[in-house]
Amino acid sequence: MPAHPVVDAAEWDAARRALLVQEKELTRARDAMAARRRRMPWTPVEREYAFDGPDGRVSLPDLFDGRRQLIVYRAFLEPGVHGWPDHACRGCSLVADQVAHVAHLHARDTTLVFASRAPQPDIARVKERMGWTMPWFTMTDGFDADFGVDQWHGTNAFLRDGDRVYRTYFVDNRGDEAMGGTWSYLDITALGRQESWEDSPEGYPQSPPYAWWNWHDAY
Repeated sequence: MPAHPVVDAAEWDAARRALLVQEKELTRARDAMAARRRRMPWTPVEREYAFDGPDGRVSLPDLFDGRRQLIVYRAFLEPGVHGWPDHACRGCSLVADQVAHVAHLHARDTTLVFASRAPQPDIARVKERMGWTMPWFTMTDGFDADFGVDQWHGTNAFLRDGDRVYRTYFVDNRGDEAMGGTWSYLDITALGRQESWEDSPEGYPQSPPYAWWNWHDAY
């Protein structure tokens, strides 16, 4: 290690407090960005898409699993990808390792799924090896190309309004670095965290912080 400044506790605390000012600015900027996402226009999904799951063929609306919002992470687990057949790609595997318990997303009417090109038996085998529990589906058509994830990983957010499905947001590249935690996923959705402190359009569902938080086995 190169030489690094070493100070007493008081000077260290002063330096930390100086950085804390900037950190709070960053938090407020992140909240403002999430508020702008909630005001993004939506675009309708006009095509029908099919996925293979553990229980057979399903559609894109089926992936919502009865909830209002859907987040789909495109993971590279398939022939031709480094690590096959024992692993998904290293980066996508790192993302998968970060995923918090999905019950917290479900409590906000949001479903998270992963999607790859690998057949279901291979997905199940790799999930078991790696200890992953999130729903993971097999793409069977042009979903990846249509939503910008045929060449690189990415996270798409959708909202269902009756029989209509809309694409509401998308992140990829370093945007995926922040994904995995409940708050980060909710912050890219159209409805956000749905908490009363958020700057959201009038009429959006909201409840007080802490009021909906629970143990993941107690929702």
